[in-house]
Amino acid sequence: MYEKTFPNKRFKHTIEFLEKHVSGTESILDLGVENPFSSIMKEHGYSVENTKGEDLDIDTSTIENSKASVITAFEIFEHLLSPFTVLKSIKADKLVASIPLKLWFSSAYRSKTDMLDRHYHEFEDWQFDWLLEKSGWKIIDSQKWTNPTKKIGIRPILRHFTPRYYIVYAERV
Repeated sequence: MYEKTFPNKRFKHTIEFLEKHVSGTESILDLGVENPFSSIMKEHGYSVENTKGEDLDIDTSTIENSKASVITAFEIFEHLLSPFTVLKSIKADKLVASIPLKLWFSSAYRSKTDMLDRHYHEFEDWQFDWLLEKSGWKIIDSQKWTNPTKKIGIRPILRHFTPRYYIVYAERV
């Protein structure tokens, strides 16, 4: 997935946000298979377990059986048909989740070669907030940031000003 580019800016913002809200003594279940950001969390002293690649729309047993005190979900919910079900199945009291925001000037991402690397949802911030609220979470903090590219064109210029990523820290109500 990161063969050509590495999302340094996103990873930097994400680890800073995580460190602001989650102590290194808390255990984390990170939704999604082990990935470069899982390693970054471990390098920063976090105890991290990942889901194993199961289809979380169908099988939430790992989430339901987890003893982790924090769930992290970085760029996961946009891939699910029913993120509501996953959010309701979480037993932990803390959630740190990020999503790519819907861009009015670009259609949703869709890999033509990898069925799992597609965005079913690209949320507006208020939609994600509502999803969290309806599934029993209260947002304590949130941030947005842009994702500029070095390409030439109207859309790359818009990416310098339009937030692309949204991250929240929420607690179970």
